[in-house]
Amino acid sequence: MRQRLLKLVPQLLAILVLAAVSLAVWAAWLGWDQHRDVQPDGTTTGPYEAWQVIGLVLTLLAPVYWAASRRYIAGAVLGITVGLTAAAYYDWSDDSSGLFMVGVGMVMVGSLVVTAVISAVIASVKRDGR
Repeated sequence: MRQRLLKLVPQLLAILVLAAVSLAVWAAWLGWDQHRDVQPDGTTTGPYEAWQVIGLVLTLLAPVYWAASRRYIAGAVLGITVGLTAAAYYDWSDDSSGLFMVGVGMVMVGSLVVTAVISAVIASVKRDGR
């Protein structure tokens, strides 16, 4: 029983650390940009630019690689997903239309699927490369 708990602790720590890293990276890339751009024809875009989202994704590749290469697959997948979902919920919850939950759900599902695939590929490559 004790051995099982000792194996679980690093996974739980990885989940917590990666969730915190995801929150911080969201704040660094997306948290400061809260205004929408009004185009000449009256349409609005934003608040984020494509380069901000690309920067967020590329920045998160490093902690996912770190966790997956150490076999903390659950830590990588759940930590990143929980962190991004919480950040999106906090950032978008003041939306008066109520549709922010659709976006939050899309962030959750997308980050879950993408980090699961990337973590599996990294763990597989690292296993074969040793």
